Amino acid sequence: MKITVKDFRDMKGGTHKISVLTAYDYPMARLLDDAGVDALLIGDSLGMVILGYDSTVPVTMEQMLHHADAVGRAAKRAMVIGDMPFGSYQVSIAKTVANGVRFLKEASCDCVKLEGGAEVCDSVRALVQAGVPVMGHLGLTPQTAGQLGGFKVQGKEMATAQKLVEDGLALEAAGAFGIVLECVPAAVAEIITEITSIPIIGIGAGVNCDGQVLVTNDMLGLFEKFTPGFVKKYTELAPQIRDAVSSFIREVDNLEFPAAEHSFASKEDFSTLRDIFKS
Repeated sequence: MKITVKDFRDMKGGTHKISVLTAYDYPMARLLDDAGVDALLIGDSLGMVILGYDSTVPVTMEQMLHHADAVGRAAKRAMVIGDMPFGSYQVSIAKTVANGVRFLKEASCDCVKLEGGAEVCDSVRALVQAGVPVMGHLGLTPQTAGQLGGFKVQGKEMATAQKLVEDGLALEAAGAFGIVLECVPAAVAEIITEITSIPIIGIGAGVNCDGQVLVTNDMLGLFEKFTPGFVKKYTELAPQIRDAVSSFIREVDNLEFPAAEHSFASKEDFSTLRDIFKS
């Protein structure tokens, strides 16, 4: 049965910890959904792991919708979260709502995610009032990492930790049904998880959140440009892919592939066919 936003929210504080993974295309989304993941996030991280950008900033609405549409068609059980890219919710409330609605209408998403705390609460309220469920994102916010001093842990001092707690409560009050908490000290994440009534999904935020999210390409060992310190690689697919491709190249060169079992035969005698065209 399809997991709804209400189901997701109701998992808060339960014995089951919420699992979230990124997905950017139909085949991977099908595999993750079949494996039983609770939610699929079409993250704007696709800019770096799929499109080869140096950051998430260049990713456009059209690119997000293109990938989200494929993931949305694949998900039979998992809730589908569309990540609102940089520039899609900073211009105006009207533009924010219009873009949020597109994720639901054009890409089969169940909800959207956007980055920021108190400063985006007006946008969160407007989206929710328009019928677009919203997940927040606090801590390290990749779209504005430059303002944060780079990809660094956030909330390490009392003042910044207090701001994170306040932002979490503000997002909850604005109507967000959940929050991704990225690169935050585990003790701070535990407090935010305790005092909010909505699920807190950690990524580099310790074990005491209501659930965890990872970039699938990181945890499968597919993205080798860099590996964040909070990532656990559950397998190393990149070397396996290289080995498979090397074997293919070698077998093609040595006439080992295709073998007879990979070729098609016919009862027809084609022995005169060459002569027809030679003449």
